[in-house]
Amino acid sequence: MIVAEQKPIKEVWEMVKDYEKVLVIGCKGCVTVCNVGGAKEVGVLASLLRIAANKNGKTMEVGEATLERQCDPEYIEEVRDIIGEYDAVVSIACGVGPQFLSERYPQSRIFPGLNTKFMGGAIEHGVWSERCAGCGTCVVHYFGGLCPIARCSKSLLNGPCGGSSGGKCEISKEVDCIWDLIVRKLMEQGRLDELRQFRPPKDWTTARDGGPRTMIREELVK
Repeated sequence: MIVAEQKPIKEVWEMVKDYEKVLVIGCKGCVTVCNVGGAKEVGVLASLLRIAANKNGKTMEVGEATLERQCDPEYIEEVRDIIGEYDAVVSIACGVGPQFLSERYPQSRIFPGLNTKFMGGAIEHGVWSERCAGCGTCVVHYFGGLCPIARCSKSLLNGPCGGSSGGKCEISKEVDCIWDLIVRKLMEQGRLDELRQFRPPKDWTTARDGGPRTMIREELVK
């Protein structure tokens, strides 16, 4: 799941304060799951913008829409008939949303209402933790099903480093050393010898360092 957080209302207001008609567009995907971009949050943000406009003596009409997803052309097409009526659009989706809207509607001013944080999952209600760096070639099976790239502060594939102490990372006592967890798990499973096996270097050509990535499923392409 892509995890995001709401931008402060002051920041959003500064983006759109000079516009008279603003459309807030939400997304029913990942950001709804983490309670920052669904229909409810669209309504809350729209209300806050109206309040801010009234407080600042400005006239602002704020519209609301929530799409199934903002990362899919067929869904962003749903606002085709209304988006041109607004001077500005605030997308409360992950960082893909405002980009897809900007590409589909090049004459519209699109602003991000969220800060995209990471790919992760819920570890308890209201708490999300990073689990994946999207590096393209997954190798978690070498490390007891745990990812040292996303969860080690140094992304070490041959840890632990010398800063680990008492099972905690040197950056904070609140951060578990993932290598401590990896070693403990493999010891419990009687698989520690697997860490001593030589493995070829990870293929980093599939990671972000090579530029924007595209994935093609030939059987799905029309």
